[in-house]
Amino acid sequence: MSLPLLLLGTVACTPDRDQPSAAGPSTSSSRPSPFEDCTSLVAEPGAATDGTSKGDRLPELTLTCFTGGAPVDLRDIPGPAVINIWASWCPPCRKELPAFQRLSEQTEGRLRVIGVNTQDSRSAAQSIGEDFGVRFPMLFDQGKAFQRALERSAFPMTVFVGADGGIRHIDTSGALDDAQLAELIRQHLDISVPA
Repeated sequence: MSLPLLLLGTVACTPDRDQPSAAGPSTSSSRPSPFEDCTSLVAEPGAATDGTSKGDRLPELTLTCFTGGAPVDLRDIPGPAVINIWASWCPPCRKELPAFQRLSEQTEGRLRVIGVNTQDSRSAAQSIGEDFGVRFPMLFDQGKAFQRALERSAFPMTVFVGADGGIRHIDTSGALDDAQLAELIRQHLDISVPA
């Protein structure tokens, strides 16, 4: 990819362009959230890993569930998991969200697909979820704490987490399609995704 195209892609997803006003997740909305509840994200007691992992662990960070309820500690999410960081004002983020929804349906019970909406308004994120039929669990990170902890600021960003909780790969290559997601999951998590 040439440098001008790379820079254009970076400029297209900067928070200063087309970003709606920041409003945190409020549980008092006039319409129901399209996203699943986050209660299924936290490991059952006794489901902890043995403490060894092949990569860095998820940061010690607690995020709010988009639908309300108890906050979710990222380290309590059992792997394997794919975590997609996105914003409604980012065109590549919007482009790839349907592929993540299909992935969540194809790998149900074998792989957790989780969204982290950041630097966004609740209404804009909810509208995108409704428009694209996104239903997988969604966390809310208004202040980019997750990206800061990972020391990366790209949009979109996808984090591949192994069964042991170790980060196997962080992808910032742009909008991922079904085939690219399947290949990255096979390569980094050793899970086959049906075509």
